[in-house]
Amino acid sequence: MLKLYCFGESGNSYKAALTLELSGLDWEPVFVDFFKGEARTDPFRAINPMGEVPVLVDMDHDYTLTQSGAIQDYVVHLSGKLTGATPEERREVLRWVLWDNHKLSSQAGMLRFLMNFLPEEKRPAEVIAFTKGRLKAAYTVLNAHLEGRDWIVGDALTTADISCCGYLFYPEPFGFDRADWPQIDAWLTRIEGTQGWKHPYDLMPRSAADSQ
Repeated sequence: MLKLYCFGESGNSYKAALTLELSGLDWEPVFVDFFKGEARTDPFRAINPMGEVPVLVDMDHDYTLTQSGAIQDYVVHLSGKLTGATPEERREVLRWVLWDNHKLSSQAGMLRFLMNFLPEEKRPAEVIAFTKGRLKAAYTVLNAHLEGRDWIVGDALTTADISCCGYLFYPEPFGFDRADWPQIDAWLTRIEGTQGWKHPYDLMPRSAADSQ
């Protein structure tokens, strides 16, 4: 049994959860109440000293792993699915996962938090404007890459797609409108049409206060 410590609002958790769901492996979510500080408590830090989600615990192998990209790689290792068809494609998948972690998700996650989960009077306007510019550059790269392609790498869905879409299905505003990026929009529609796909708020438990 695989257990994923996560919460629905976390795009990085969604990358791990969706990879698990589409892999066909047996897994279950374990809710971490991030907004009440659970990730920074001593019991949780005993699981992950970094104080972050997601965390994957493989009960059968007594193995714990953190960071979404590493978890995705482990799920691919266990399932043999969602990976490139050749060594070259597998490296290309890794390249896009690393690009996403650095250029896309890191910016989107921070901006979404600043714009939606901080009290309005504490939202830093200059930081928000700067980050929107960084994200626009990332969307431009991804949209151009998807021109004439169904998937980021090869001819099928891989963890490159799951990583890069990690924040793009969330409804809260963070400088992204699918209508502005036709290639990304079409790609997200293909992901939504994949058998087994679920929205992050349907795949993982959410904060009770946030889901009102």
